[in-house]
Amino acid sequence: MPNELPQTVLVLGGDGFCGWPTALDQSDRGRNVVIVDNLSRRKIDAELGTASLTPIQSPERRLEAWRALSGRTIDFVDLDVSADVEALSGLLDKYRPDAVVHFAEQRSAPYSMLSTTHRTYTVRNNLMATQNLLEAIRLSGVPTHVVHLGSVGVYGYSSKDWTMPEGYLEVTVPSSAHPDRQVEILHPFEPVSIYHLSKCMDAQLFEFYARYDNLRISDLHQGVVWGTQTRLTSQSDLLVNRFDYDSVWGTVVNRFLMQAALNHPLTVYGVGEQTRAFIHLEDAVNCVNLALENPPAPGDRVRVRNQVAECLRVLDVATVISEQTGAEIAYVDNPRNEQAQNTLSVTNKSFSDLGFTPTLLRDGIWRESVEIAQRFRVDVDLDRILPARPGAHAGESV
Repeated sequence: MPNELPQTVLVLGGDGFCGWPTALDQSDRGRNVVIVDNLSRRKIDAELGTASLTPIQSPERRLEAWRALSGRTIDFVDLDVSADVEALSGLLDKYRPDAVVHFAEQRSAPYSMLSTTHRTYTVRNNLMATQNLLEAIRLSGVPTHVVHLGSVGVYGYSSKDWTMPEGYLEVTVPSSAHPDRQVEILHPFEPVSIYHLSKCMDAQLFEFYARYDNLRISDLHQGVVWGTQTRLTSQSDLLVNRFDYDSVWGTVVNRFLMQAALNHPLTVYGVGEQTRAFIHLEDAVNCVNLALENPPAPGDRVRVRNQVAECLRVLDVATVISEQTGAEIAYVDNPRNEQAQNTLSVTNKSFSDLGFTPTLLRDGIWRESVEIAQRFRVDVDLDRILPARPGAHAGESV
C-alpha cells in the first residue's frame, strides 16, 4: 500500500541555505508549508562580518514574491525552537503537520570550532532544537514524521576499507548461546568537529524517541552541498538563494567556483587528498522530498538514508573546475585540523532504490554558480576566502 503524501509540512530553519529551496519545493508540490525560523543565520553574518554574495531579501519580501509568482502562500513563524518547547508544541497543535523537516541547527563545522563560545553555542542550539522538537511531538501527540538533515561526517573521515552503510553496521557478536550471531548496530561515530559531534548526539536522541515513544524519524546523512540555486529559487532575484563563499560558511566546491569566477587560483588545502561525499543542492532538495514521501511506520527504528551523489578528493574537484575554466590550482598550507588524506566510499542505495539519479560534478551544471559569482563579483571580499588564522577550525561546512 503506497504511503499517503504529506499535505502540511513545517520546515524548521526554512530561511537557510537548504531550508529555503526545500520550503519552495514543498509549496510548489501543492503542500501547505510553514517556515519556522529565528533568523539566527542572518544574525551570525552580522557577528562575523560575512554575507551572502547574492542579495537575500527579508523573509516577508521573499514570501510575498513567492505568492505573487506561484499563487501559493507560505506561513512564517519567528521562533527559536531550541528555546521554547511549549511554543513549538503549540505550533504542532495549530498546524497538525504530516511532516516536519528539521534544518534548525547551526550548520557550519568551521564556525563550531572558532572558540569555546562557538562550540558551546553549537552544542546547545543543535541539541536543544532536536530535543525540543521530539518532546513537542510527544507532548502534542501529533503523529508527524520528522525528516532531519544530518551529515556524512558522523562516520568520520579516517580511511576505512568498507563502504559506509546507511546508519547501521552489521557486526558479529561472539556468544556462547549463539556463536557468531550477526546483528545490526548504529555505525560507530567518529566526528571531526563540534558540529559533527552534535549530529552524532542527535542520532542518539532519535534512536531513543523512536524506540521509546514510537516517533517516526528519518535521518538524512548528507554530503557536502554544492551549487547555489534550484529551479525555483532561480525564477526571481527576490527568491535567490544564499551564495556563501567565505572560509566559515562556503563549502569547498562553492569556494572554488567563486575563485574561478574571479580568475583567482583555486586554493587547495594541503595536497588535496581529503575525500568527501558531495551532492548538488537541487538533488538534496529532491532527496528530502523522497524521504517525506517514504516515511517509516510507527514503531520502526530510525530510517537513516545517505543523501550523497559521489565521493571525490578535493583535488579532483579543483581539477574538474580548472580544466573547464582555466583557473590555476594553488596548494596552500591546510588551516584545518584534519587528516592530510583519506579514502571514503558511501552507499546511497535507499535513495537510488526510490529512483534518485544524482547530478555529478562532471555534468557541469556548476557553471551557473560561476555566472552568478561573476555577476556579483564587485561585492566579493577576497579577505574572507581563506581562514584568518591557521588551525582555527576543522572540517567542511555541509
